[in-house]
Amino acid sequence: MTIHQHEVLIIGAGMAGLRAAIEANKVADVAVLTKIFPTRSHSGAAQGGMAGALGNLDDDNWEFHMFDTVKGSDYLGDQDAIEIMCREAPELVYELEHMGTPFSRTPEGKIAQRRFGGHTLNFGEKPALRANYSADYTGHVVLHCLYDQCVKNSVRFYSEFLVTYLIIKDNVCRGVVAWDIRHGGLHVFHAKAVMFGTGGYGRAWRITTNAFANTGDGLGVALTAGLPLEDMEFVQFHPTGLYKSGILMTEGARGEGGYLKNKDEERFMKRYAPNLMELGPRDLVSRSIQTEIIEGRGAQTPEQKSKGIPGDFVWLDVTHLGEAKLREVLPQIFDLSKNFVGVDPAKAPVPIQPTAHYSMGGIPVNAAGRVVCDAKNTEVRGLYAAGECACMSIHGANRLGCNSTLDATFHGRQTGRTIARDIGNLTYEDLPPEAAQEAQAQIDWYYKATGKENLYDIRGDLQDTMQKNLGIFREAKGLEAQLQILGELKKRFSNISLKDKSQEFNTELQEAIELGNLLSFAETIVVGALARQECRGAHWRTDHPARDDAKWLKHTLAYREEGKIRLDYKPVVITRFQPKERKY
Repeated sequence: MTIHQHEVLIIGAGMAGLRAAIEANKVADVAVLTKIFPTRSHSGAAQGGMAGALGNLDDDNWEFHMFDTVKGSDYLGDQDAIEIMCREAPELVYELEHMGTPFSRTPEGKIAQRRFGGHTLNFGEKPALRANYSADYTGHVVLHCLYDQCVKNSVRFYSEFLVTYLIIKDNVCRGVVAWDIRHGGLHVFHAKAVMFGTGGYGRAWRITTNAFANTGDGLGVALTAGLPLEDMEFVQFHPTGLYKSGILMTEGARGEGGYLKNKDEERFMKRYAPNLMELGPRDLVSRSIQTEIIEGRGAQTPEQKSKGIPGDFVWLDVTHLGEAKLREVLPQIFDLSKNFVGVDPAKAPVPIQPTAHYSMGGIPVNAAGRVVCDAKNTEVRGLYAAGECACMSIHGANRLGCNSTLDATFHGRQTGRTIARDIGNLTYEDLPPEAAQEAQAQIDWYYKATGKENLYDIRGDLQDTMQKNLGIFREAKGLEAQLQILGELKKRFSNISLKDKSQEFNTELQEAIELGNLLSFAETIVVGALARQECRGAHWRTDHPARDDAKWLKHTLAYREEGKIRLDYKPVVITRFQPKERKY
């Protein structure tokens, strides 16, 4: 087995991974492992903007941003970490500008800003212009800018390597084992410091904004290595995905003045968020859309109308903005609408529905980006995480729009700086021989399996049932059913076989490994959701229709022990803003 040695190893090449690499590379030998080419990372799909209280167009400041983030989190976010991020966000945005990110501009040449859901002035008084954007390609331009900086500074990349095993012994991270997708075979990567920036896992659902690569590999590997996952029950559904496919239609469309309408062409958000209307927080807007559909006010296709089938989507109407403005500030969704649903958004409203989008939970880390392994925040030496795969917890029970691009880039930078400070005190710890043996045994199992189950059927059943039982609204009966289903799917997965026995570009093997990761951590989502008997943020239990701060103002930690999920809890950090009822 080939062994590589680098001081710092970063897994994932999205915003978090690339920004961390730039920082750590100033003092150490850094390598980035990614299962796809860096500029194909899912960060590039972010459309609407990056939050930061620059105050270019209104009297915004970071304290308003902090309040909105805490309130948006349904008070589950850790306020010490939120304060740091919001206070330093403007400086981060200017840093990206100076690196070469081509933000859209005001007539005076300042960075352009637009409204986004849940972002307000004066602690909730009125909408704020806080989303710093580049048309609706913000993630794309930031990702490419960061990659350019990595290339400029000679960061080493290992593209098309899939991490399958995390080497931890005596609570010290020593490296990873990864499968070479292009050529086949396992490689050991020995490192002083390892950072996970592997992104989200929206592909556990049928309708999602996420790329096919978003299978939560970092979470699956971490859970298998004995680490806990934090707050996994909180999964955000973006309000506006294209009907049936779930392809993202940026919140920027509503930030620019778009309307949400039901089958009667009524702007129904007046019933749910009379002050902010379409710019309420995402959890509220998604529930509002789903409620309209459940109560029979969903829009209908011509076929549904002819057959008397209730509608299962609503309209996103931006026709009043005009084609010129749409092509200027929302060119991507203009094209997506025409190409995927055949609608010219300048002439007709676009059919949309809520779509699985973002994980608030993930690998637990402290405010410095170091991974912790228990409720006492015991650090795992040499292991770090940032971005969507990590849980600090910045977003708590619900993330505000534009805070993800900020989170990934800011905490990528912050964690990279932590690694740069730590690296002088870290050493190359011995590689335990059993690590390579266990990693090889995992791969051998796939090649030797002789079962009759089809892995693509299993994946489809997982996505369909997660969509049904762990959607916007949840209740005990569906969650318990999903636990049973996951048990059955795991049994079926143990009876798969690969038709492709080759080594080079064996995509069937890759998808089998990814499915194994999805099945591994999906159970933490269900068990955490079943235990949390309250409504908070994106977790909405119809059989427990209230937020319960007395019992549930706490973070969930989920461990896999002896094949089962064990839950533990730790307190939320509250500094400035005490929990209150959320009103919009």
